Amino acid sequence: MRATDRDERLLAAFATLADTLVADYDVVELLQMLVDTCSEILDVAAVGLLLADPQSGTLDLVASTSEESRIVETMQLGAEAGPCIEAFRTGEVVAVPDIANDSRWPEFRATTLEQGFASVHAVPMRLRTTTIGALNLFGTSPGDLDPRDRQAAQALADVATIGILHERSFRATDVLREQLQGALNSRVVIEQAKGVIAHMHGVEMDEAFQSLRGYARSHREPLGDVARAVVERTIQI
Repeated sequence: MRATDRDERLLAAFATLADTLVADYDVVELLQMLVDTCSEILDVAAVGLLLADPQSGTLDLVASTSEESRIVETMQLGAEAGPCIEAFRTGEVVAVPDIANDSRWPEFRATTLEQGFASVHAVPMRLRTTTIGALNLFGTSPGDLDPRDRQAAQALADVATIGILHERSFRATDVLREQLQGALNSRVVIEQAKGVIAHMHGVEMDEAFQSLRGYARSHREPLGDVARAVVERTIQI
């Protein structure tokens, strides 16, 4: 991608995020937009996002761009170890430019290499001293993330974080917790809906998710509500 095209798409992404945050918005859709934007604009192969449970503080997978990155993210949660969790705990970017030669997280290394990824950079979603999650940027070849891409990824993550933490700033803290909890709960239902669609139409999970998301967008309904309707069999996609 030419530098001018990249910059234009990056500006458009920030504008879209800003527009999304002006009115009421679907947190899950916002975070899915974030990972999709990173995947399209940055020099990475796949992106996954972990969000902290406001009650327990544990991380849950909320958005990703491929089933492969989902597998790695899920493995991180099970092992409670990996660059994304480290980025969340420290609030700092964690770079693993050559997974094959990094011995910090053996289970993560094995699973990631099996999925065809060779590098990963974890970017915290933080505002000052508050960190609510982290992005994982996966590459299929070894190497450091371009400094401009790293800066852009952090900026995009910061915008989303600010939006979540400051949405309706007059609202009480318990409302914010409910919003984040709602995003996590919606993700569970979305996974169930993907399975229903994939089974009914004999398609892969990625295609099932795109169908689900496309229906929600075209009908201007929250993604979680549409997923719940699919699971309850009140609509068919």
